Amino acid sequence: MNMIAEIPNNQTFLQQQNHLLASMSQNEWNQLEPDMEEVDFSLNQVLCESGQTPAYMYFPTTAIVSLLYMTENGASSEVAVVGNDGAVGMSLFFSGSDSPNQALVQTAGKGYRMRAQAAKNAIKRDGAMLNILLRYSQAMITQVTQTAVCNRHHTVDQQLSRRLLLSLDRLPSNQIAVTQEMLANMLGVRRESVTDAALKLQNAGIISYKRGLITVLDRKALESRSCECYATTKSEQTRLQKMSFDA
Repeated sequence: MNMIAEIPNNQTFLQQQNHLLASMSQNEWNQLEPDMEEVDFSLNQVLCESGQTPAYMYFPTTAIVSLLYMTENGASSEVAVVGNDGAVGMSLFFSGSDSPNQALVQTAGKGYRMRAQAAKNAIKRDGAMLNILLRYSQAMITQVTQTAVCNRHHTVDQQLSRRLLLSLDRLPSNQIAVTQEMLANMLGVRRESVTDAALKLQNAGIISYKRGLITVLDRKALESRSCECYATTKSEQTRLQKMSFDA
């Protein structure tokens, strides 16, 4: 594996970009590194289909992955988003069985992957890996719960603001590469509803939108347009990440 850049504790720069991997000590990382493969994720790449056992556990660094629930008629709705905060393929951790969701790359980028059996072995032998994934699973449960509440009780305007903030937290800049059609599929609403909500944000000077690229101009204003679901999810994520680094 190529070393991208060296930092004080000798961990790779890419490892540092994923919060779960960055919380590991150097010795813990040294045990996992031989089984880690650096990968590039392409836009709309399917990492795992619903109803299938994941072939890998993925740790995005600059990529963002949507976990989508697919209905029988082909409609979809996002239940959670994973970026540099976590891992994709958590069914390997919970039961080692089939994934209930489709994992679809929403933002192209980089990350790591670990073969399913290697991930299971690491979880069994490595207390650090187990504890890290336990904390992350709690953050994921919070996100899924708040997504369900948001979809049921809040407006499309609020849902869109929350979803843009989730992407913004996982990106190094204020630009989000996403189309209105993708956002509609994530939120499980009509494209026209997303268009109306995005236009309101643009007219208010909060975002600018052009050719599949949303630029957030005023994050605080975007947060004020969101519901409490974003703040709850963010607070729990921050708390659990702090626990991981303090452990």
